Amino acid sequence: MCVQNGKLLVIYKNGGPYINRYDLPGGSLEDRESLVVAMKREFLEETGFEVEIIKNIGITDFMLASDWRGLTDVHHIAVYYLVKQIGGRLIKPENFEGQDSLGAVWVSEDEISAENASPLVLKAFE
Repeated sequence: MCVQNGKLLVIYKNGGPYINRYDLPGGSLEDRESLVVAMKREFLEETGFEVEIIKNIGITDFMLASDWRGLTDVHHIAVYYLVKQIGGRLIKPENFEGQDSLGAVWVSEDEISAENASPLVLKAFE
């Protein structure tokens, strides 16, 4: 979670179970990749920001009914880190296999709802 001026940095999804919704930067681990390295890589790929970890906030999980990839349920495990930007700038992400972000935007709590945001974003504002 990257927060500036009371707003949360989110990505807009063009794929996956949260398609057409705001979501937090993140993704799957690559082979032999730690959580911290993966989080920094995903943040850079999806937002253009280089980040430094301030602290681990906690872990939660979400079960969703979904027809994504032929599944009937999706189980997401979310590890929340508070981060700060130390470099980079907002970009339109590079298009490659598996990239599901259309870009990052700053949103305030009153701009998000269950209709336009993933449960990860909703939980972040809690």
